[in-house]
Amino acid sequence: MSFAMDLLLLATSWAHVLLAPYTKVEESFNLHATHDVLMYGVGRDNLYKFDHNTFPGAVPRTFIGSILLAWLTSPVVYAASQWGLLSTKLDLQIAVRLVLATLNATGLMLIRRAVCRRFGRPTGLMYVLLTCSQFHLPFWMGRTLPNMFALFPVNLAFYALYDRAPHSQYPTRRSADVAFALLTFTAVVFRSEVVLLLAPLAIQALLLRHISFMRLIRVGFLSGMLSIALTVTIDSYLWNQWPLWPEVYGIYYNVYQGKSSDWGTSPVYAYFLSHLPKLLLGSLPLAVIGAVSDNRVRALMYSPLVFIALISCLGHKEWRFIIYVVPLFNIAAARGAWWMVTRRKGGIFGRIMFLAATGILALNCVITIVSTSASMANYPGGSALTTFHHQYVNRRAVEVHISNLAAQTGASLFLQNHSPPHIPSMTAPVTNDWVYNKTENLSPRDLTMLTPLTHLIAESSVEFTRTGRWKLVDSVQGFSRWKWNLPRGGIAKVLEVPLHQWLSVLEMETSDQLYILARAE
Repeated sequence: MSFAMDLLLLATSWAHVLLAPYTKVEESFNLHATHDVLMYGVGRDNLYKFDHNTFPGAVPRTFIGSILLAWLTSPVVYAASQWGLLSTKLDLQIAVRLVLATLNATGLMLIRRAVCRRFGRPTGLMYVLLTCSQFHLPFWMGRTLPNMFALFPVNLAFYALYDRAPHSQYPTRRSADVAFALLTFTAVVFRSEVVLLLAPLAIQALLLRHISFMRLIRVGFLSGMLSIALTVTIDSYLWNQWPLWPEVYGIYYNVYQGKSSDWGTSPVYAYFLSHLPKLLLGSLPLAVIGAVSDNRVRALMYSPLVFIALISCLGHKEWRFIIYVVPLFNIAAARGAWWMVTRRKGGIFGRIMFLAATGILALNCVITIVSTSASMANYPGGSALTTFHHQYVNRRAVEVHISNLAAQTGASLFLQNHSPPHIPSMTAPVTNDWVYNKTENLSPRDLTMLTPLTHLIAESSVEFTRTGRWKLVDSVQGFSRWKWNLPRGGIAKVLEVPLHQWLSVLEMETSDQLYILARAE
């Protein structure tokens, strides 16, 4: 049973990677850093080839997660290459993402074990079902956002804090030390907002006497100093700036200078009323029931709620900034769901509770299927470059310009299959002389005058084809919106629709978003 639950968590994370293999711009720094470490290593002679020298981004990010991910992926890639499972650099990108998904799935597996030990195996099963039926956490845990690198050590910290016997009030001293050291490391190296989660957890641990004040200070100081030394040493070297602490630079840029507001601001209540319900789906009402029915769950929820309240004070808000607390809410929801299920023999009220719990799980699955379907069609850049490769697989001396939209929606370095570099364990394609041009802010006239360009992946076609110098080869569609196809004639007509036709009631609309053009001969 335990193995099956862990396998379900892993399979769900892998399924999202395989269904949507391409990436978006917010993932690009860590994805391309991982690409560069895999391809070039970290020797000084090759650092000038790294992508961050050309596209540094608004603020420097740490390379530590990307280096670790590349090192973990290397033996996997070697073994897969020997078995003939890797043939393109896109396969390599998928392997990288599967390794990251496996790491984060392992963190969730450990939490599942802690839940089974403290609350019982049925609650552990509910935790797994709720987690797997959600969309955001399983879909993004295999994506190279900085938050997904931070998620694994945060989940390890949760496991260390909460893995104890049902009636045990205290984690072991060693577990508390490991938990706060991991949270400190994560805040220093990966995501500074984790300090807002660390603070209420530390205060709660002090009030409950899980750890002494002096021991907490000692653990925090030692882990903090070691983490600072690690990130400053590695990132100063790779960014060629000394001294550089990326997360402190990010705080200065985004918080002190207020630059994060340039990306938009949200009301103070946005996390509680918008982002959290979107992340949790049906787990939100179930978590409330769990907190009401079990005092251990109430104690579990204080710190994540304080964390969300604290981070709500910042103007710029994104769901990924609070992704770390989703496993804790799912524990509470699992407890609430199991409480409802156990009422099934308690008359009509109990049956209603049972149906409500199963209905919430079913609704989660429906929302996740719809969201995943839309996301699969939401990476036109990756689809366009893959289509382009199929069109010209045997052509030599190609130079293609990749537009901004294409670069932001999937056309990553891993998709540049017909140009170097290639890792030694993979065979390079026969046509290995292509040039992928990502120069920004070029007008149609500029692109036409760049005589080496043979092809374009552009966001429009008319302004190119009307000149007579370009011809349209293909177009690539992307997700536009969902449309209801309800029959007209009121409720009576709706009820007459056969069950098998309900699958077409909700229809995805797509539209042309990118165009492949070739220079006219």
